[in-house]
Formats: sequence, C-alpha cells, structure tokens
Amino acid sequence: MLFKTFLESVVKIKHLELTGEDSHAKMSPPYRLELAEKMKEKSKSARKAGVMALFYPNLDDKVNLVLILRKTYKGVHSAQVGFPGGKYEDEDNNDLMQTAIRETEEEIGVNREGFEVLKTMSPIYIPPSNFMVHPFVGIANESLKFVKQDEEVEAIIEVNLTDFLNEDNAITTRVPTSFGVEVDVPAFKLNGYIVWGATAMMLGEIKDLLKQVL
Repeated sequence: MLFKTFLESVVKIKHLELTGEDSHAKMSPPYRLELAEKMKEKSKSARKAGVMALFYPNLDDKVNLVLILRKTYKGVHSAQVGFPGGKYEDEDNNDLMQTAIRETEEEIGVNREGFEVLKTMSPIYIPPSNFMVHPFVGIANESLKFVKQDEEVEAIIEVNLTDFLNEDNAITTRVPTSFGVEVDVPAFKLNGYIVWGATAMMLGEIKDLLKQVL
C-alpha cells in the first residue's frame, strides 16, 4: 500500500473505540489469564512502560512498521521481538506517551520531531516482568534512518504493512515458558522473526483497528 493512501485512511482510527481485551485474547498465550489472576494484587503496583508502534514510508513509498529485536540478557524478555520503548522515568513527568517517545529516540534514533502520536492503545499487563505497558501508534511522514542503541537493541526490523496484515502470517508456534514446559501460542511471523506474547497481543489490537479503516 502506498503511504499516501494509508495516511488518508489511518487517521480514522483516532475515532474508533479500542478493542482491547477482545483483540488481546486472540493472540494471548493459553496460560496468561491464570498467571495474571495469580498476580492480581502485585499488578496493582506494577512498574510502568511506554512503547511505540511507528508507521512510516519506506524508500519505495510503501508503508512499514518498525520493531526491534532485543539483546540477549538475563531477563524474561531476552532476545524477543518488541516495539521500541521502555520503562517510565521521572523525566517523563507522569506521561507514558513521553516515555514511549523518549525511548523511541533512544533505541532506534528517531527524533521526536520526525513523527506524531496518532492514538493511545489499550494498556496490557505483563505478569513475568510485572510491567503495565502503555502502547501508542505513531506516524512519520517521511522515510526514516534508524540508529540502533547497541546496548539494548540487537536488530531493527522493518515490517511491510502488507505482510503484517496478511492472515498467513498469523501462526501458532511452540515456545518455552517459565514453568519449564513448552506450550503452543498464537504469534505473528514477520520478516522471519516470531512475535508472540504481549507484543503480539498489542499488534493484534492495532491490526483489528487498521482493518476497520483500510
């Protein structure tokens, strides 16, 4: 899809109701509800984070979405695909949108002047790390040159919108869990990477809104 065509339609998601839990459920691991229920009290004091789903035109004027592959480290989200984003800091002045914007600048080198936030999406709780993540949809009107933050980002993944919306790329895959067993989970296969868990759930809501306007 040409970016100009996308831009004319995507602004309509501003006025759409969020699909939240209904969309998240379609991409949710089977054990997630049970785990979230066990951590219900702990979730009330969850740490906060902001992430950005940033759409932009590539050099062929087609629509792309940028994701990142996180570094391998000792943590629950090691070597996983996610959005640029991170935890809330005091400098964000109680504004999770500012968290997402700041982290996007830091992790992929995109200046905040180069994009605008179009919509605030449904927050999602991540039991393994005890984070409440607040996602935002951003739009850049020009092609972007990325500079990855080497300390945290292993790779920048530029996904074509057509591939993201292609139902053939919604799959089921088998992943290890903190319970020491492997389970089948819904996922997206994008650019050869498997995207599952909270990121897939957030992508699911974005996809459901885009399908209403494109």
